[in-house]
Amino acid sequence: MSLRDFGFNEFWFILMAAQWTILLALIAFVGGGAVGMVIAALRVAPARPLRWVATAYIQFFMGTPLLIQLFMAYYGASLVGYRPDAWAAAALTFVLNGGAFFGEIFRGAIESIPKGQWEAATSLGFRFVRTLRLVIVPQAVRLMLPPTVGFMVQIVKSTSVASLIGLTEVARAAVQVNTVTFEPVWVFGTASLIYFALCWPLSLYASHLEKKFATGMVRKVEKPLVMSV
Repeated sequence: MSLRDFGFNEFWFILMAAQWTILLALIAFVGGGAVGMVIAALRVAPARPLRWVATAYIQFFMGTPLLIQLFMAYYGASLVGYRPDAWAAAALTFVLNGGAFFGEIFRGAIESIPKGQWEAATSLGFRFVRTLRLVIVPQAVRLMLPPTVGFMVQIVKSTSVASLIGLTEVARAAVQVNTVTFEPVWVFGTASLIYFALCWPLSLYASHLEKKFATGMVRKVEKPLVMSV
């Protein structure tokens, strides 16, 4: 027997929890993007030990479940005498996990730039970091954007895992409402619509970027052919 019916107040409670879903996704995007750029740089670095470190990092975070990583951050920290709150543990986990995936996205874009660009920068006396920052990354950004925006969809959906350590975002709010209304169709249907409203525009934008940059690349390839005729 339900304690109350699902109504506007319950809907509003779940909707307001979406702000924490969005905030956690933004933290993962910004922090993970920064970590990912460092990891990508290490992956293409001339020093082999740095590439090994970056590869080990990526293999660990891509090869273990996000939930286990979250539990390790939340409960495992007590082994060193520190117990983080749910927000700190979730933010740290999503930043580190996102960094591994972003690192691979960025690495793929960086390695797609012709080696002649590296050689030209080296001939001008540029060192590795300067070449990467001034020559390679600006050209690789166009290739990074579509998969980066696409991965944001995965981040938004993955934030629901944080509900298991007590973070009140959309998924946990829906569970809390369902315990008093016992109307799972309305409750979880509302949560699904909120996730859809957050993810669908990102998916459309990622597709738009992919088509836009693919068209741009085709034009760049076709232009020299026209000129040479």
